[in-house]
Amino acid sequence: MLNNWLHIFYYHIKNNKLFTILNILGLSIGIAALVFSLLYYNDEKSYDAWNPEKEKVFEVLQDLGGGNIWANNPAPLGAYFETQFQEVESYCYFNNWYYNEIIKYKDKKEILKFVDAQKNFFDFFPFEFLQGDPKACLSESSMAISDVAAQRIFGDQNPINREVEYSGRKLVVKGVYKLNTKSSIAPEAVTNLLESKLKNNKDHWGNYNFGLLIKLKDPNTAPEVRTKIEKVMYENTLVKWAKEEGLTPEEWLKKYDEEGNKVILEALQTAHLHSVIDSYPESKGNYQFLMIMLGLSVLILVLSIVNYVNLATANTIKRAKEVGVRKILGATKNNIIYQFVFETVIFVLFSILFALVIVELALPYYNDFLGKSLELNGSLFFIQLILIFFAVVVFAGIFPALYVSNFETLKVLKGNFSRSKRGIWLRNAMLIVQFAIASFFIVGSYIVYQQVHYMATKDLGFSGEQVIRISYRNKYGHNEEGYMKKNFSRFEMIKQELGKIKGVREVASGAFNFGGGATSSSSFIYNNVNIQGQNMAIDFDMLPMMNIKIKEGRNLSSKYASDTISSMLVNETAAKMMKDSALVGKEVNWNDHKLKVVGIVKDFHIYGPQAEIPPMAFFHFKTIDWMLSNLSQMYVKVDPENLEQTLSEIEKFWVQNVDNEYPFDYDFVDKNYARTYEQYVKQKNLFSLLNLVVILIALFGLFALAAFSIERRMKEIAIRKTLGAETGSLLKELSKQYIVFGIAGFALAILPTYYFLEKWLENFAFRISISIMPFVIGFIALLVLTLVVVLSRAYQATKVDVLKYLKYE
Repeated sequence: MLNNWLHIFYYHIKNNKLFTILNILGLSIGIAALVFSLLYYNDEKSYDAWNPEKEKVFEVLQDLGGGNIWANNPAPLGAYFETQFQEVESYCYFNNWYYNEIIKYKDKKEILKFVDAQKNFFDFFPFEFLQGDPKACLSESSMAISDVAAQRIFGDQNPINREVEYSGRKLVVKGVYKLNTKSSIAPEAVTNLLESKLKNNKDHWGNYNFGLLIKLKDPNTAPEVRTKIEKVMYENTLVKWAKEEGLTPEEWLKKYDEEGNKVILEALQTAHLHSVIDSYPESKGNYQFLMIMLGLSVLILVLSIVNYVNLATANTIKRAKEVGVRKILGATKNNIIYQFVFETVIFVLFSILFALVIVELALPYYNDFLGKSLELNGSLFFIQLILIFFAVVVFAGIFPALYVSNFETLKVLKGNFSRSKRGIWLRNAMLIVQFAIASFFIVGSYIVYQQVHYMATKDLGFSGEQVIRISYRNKYGHNEEGYMKKNFSRFEMIKQELGKIKGVREVASGAFNFGGGATSSSSFIYNNVNIQGQNMAIDFDMLPMMNIKIKEGRNLSSKYASDTISSMLVNETAAKMMKDSALVGKEVNWNDHKLKVVGIVKDFHIYGPQAEIPPMAFFHFKTIDWMLSNLSQMYVKVDPENLEQTLSEIEKFWVQNVDNEYPFDYDFVDKNYARTYEQYVKQKNLFSLLNLVVILIALFGLFALAAFSIERRMKEIAIRKTLGAETGSLLKELSKQYIVFGIAGFALAILPTYYFLEKWLENFAFRISISIMPFVIGFIALLVLTLVVVLSRAYQATKVDVLKYLKYE
């Protein structure tokens, strides 16, 4: 029986090559799209899956109100977990970012990603230890390193008990762990230098400086623990602050228009994809982008299956007599169903194989697109592939098999089947679905393009053209006497020397990064309004060099001695929150510093153009001298002519006079800023690519379906031509139903397209409004493509020899 089915299958694919190619190609593209999404999905979901403590570990986040959510906590909070929180098994303070620092061993020097944490860090992230004791490897004089780092530094030598130099200290390696890169924290080295900082801040409830992890005995007690932490924070911050001013907590909240701090406990298990902020050293995943990719790939697979079913049911018309003969010879209905499902199985197997070839060939580009290193392996992936196989066979094979098995034997043997309406309504409905999916992609792609173009061309409020950002490190640390004065003198010297290099126009600096925000944030009070502002420490030349405008008042200037003592600027956003139309000249309480507002800065984008502009407070480095410690980059405006030579001279000076330890690291401000919305550029490119794929699949199906439909009407066309019908009227008659289907499909897609794209646009603080234009353009594009495909096939039909179809009548 199988041999007979294979011979019949081979006969039909040989005589319907176009049908076979289009079906396999359409299904292959649909399956490949889903495979790409599943590879990405599996990779993102694998983060922290290795960690046996993932369900019990929570990160403590502080919600300060007004959209300010911090991953940092005050140092005194930890002591309460030891005495008042029976639900908490343990806690661990850590710095929730990487230090990219140099580690030296003899004549070797490597830059590693360090995390500084308390000694029980490996209770929360229990990496497999190859050497040493994870419970005893961290102290103020010892450290642990990853297996990869150990190989880079020590080669084949045993790293244990070897002394290395790190940030001016001597540390002994006491542990080597196997690094798991699918982790929210994946450091190449871990130190415990945090304890002294915690001790220095043990009474400072207002200093939010440290990341904090807690491990619960029972994860279900998280809501209770959160409430208790909020109570501790309330009693040690708000109640004390209110008491200092002689107010009740309620009066204090009312006076400063505050809601009070809230606490968020975020489970490690879901943090990578669902964290409210990017709070771990390894950047969080983009859950929305992941869902978009999965949704679009499923939509493409649905389109491929609909396309297959439509073509398969249309093609069965040619096989009606075959089915009739098989029934006369004794074939049962189930036998017919099994035969056609068997053929679908072969089609799907070939499609999956071809899809895997497509994925394998395109995977390097896909990895580059995502910044991943995905591979076609893993037991989960192969299970998913088997499920895809069965799902496609069921949805693509069952209906055509049932449809063909219900042919009426006598009717099809008399040759009347071609005039039957059976199944036509379903093919038409599925064709409308195809048009709807194509419409969604065409219109959606255009709207995504408009939004990304809007971000790329929006006035940012500053000009980063020909400005380079150079990574800078302060030379003198906190423990050195007069370190602030020494750092400032060094900074001024570097600035002056850079300005002497040919091709350098201007040099300036600020304790913030265009695209990344300020390095610190503090609240300041004006007229009982409490504002959490970004601390924008600058020198006098920073704003003019970046073409940042002053809306009212003046800029900070070296002409005024007070501008390094008691002057400040605020941006427009902060000024609006301060609710004073005559703000210039007024005094502000900034962390117990009395500062006078001398100017209002026009708003500019410090984060990506998709983010809201936060309130900002500007002052000179000398005004709030500790902010010089936050200085991590210098900005140099260069002449575009002889740019390569200028950069070479800057690097030469930097390596010889500023920092010969670390590689010279620079980037152009405008390019660095463009990376803040790079993910949305990728989404635009993805949508455009998928749009092309969807259109191709839809056109494949439309072309084949039109070919089958017109083939059935060849006698009608021949009779019409014999009776004098002109080519134009024939083309109109053959194409009008497809125009109607196209209009119906487009109408069906309007509301879903608007809804989903509107939800996507909610990600942006600055966004376009969806107008009618994308829908008009999409509708025209859909009709044009439909007419091109259908009319090309219909025109061929009008040129046939009429005798070929009438000579037997």
